[in-house]
Amino acid sequence: DVSGSMEAYTRALLLFLHAAVGTGRGVEAFAFGTRLSRLTQELATRDPEDAFAKASASVVDWGSGTRIGACLKAFNDEYGRRALSRGAVAVVVSDGWEREDPDLVGREMARLARAAYAVVWVNPLKGNPEYQPLAGGMRAALPFVDRFLPGHNLRSLEELAAVLAGIERRHAA
Repeated sequence: DVSGSMEAYTRALLLFLHAAVGTGRGVEAFAFGTRLSRLTQELATRDPEDAFAKASASVVDWGSGTRIGACLKAFNDEYGRRALSRGAVAVVVSDGWEREDPDLVGREMARLARAAYAVVWVNPLKGNPEYQPLAGGMRAALPFVDRFLPGHNLRSLEELAAVLAGIERRHAA
């Protein structure tokens, strides 16, 4: 999620994603705000600063609004048909603020959850002990999320890496 509400976290999370793409384990990367943008190629460079610059230049709706449901639908329609999500660990990083129909978020998350091995949602706001998932998009997504994690600091990103490694091991067993 590269929308305006995620601006404080986008750089760190995109650099984390750059590292994940660099593992060579078939990681695909996408960004969304008001539309879906595939970033795998832009993040496939060795230099993280270069990867960040390429990714941010290729996303035309950087810092704009959020249409989570429409972007999930675009992903499911285009990349789900190519079986890209089949058996995958899908990670969504967003604060869950949906400016359109939260019901669409729920429907598309259900589609993603049926195809994926596991769905992990990372929400930077969850790092606040008083956080409650009140945003419509977040509430609609949660029933289809296997792991709901914070993503607000380095420690939370280390936890995310450990969770992903654990899911991978369980899947391989």
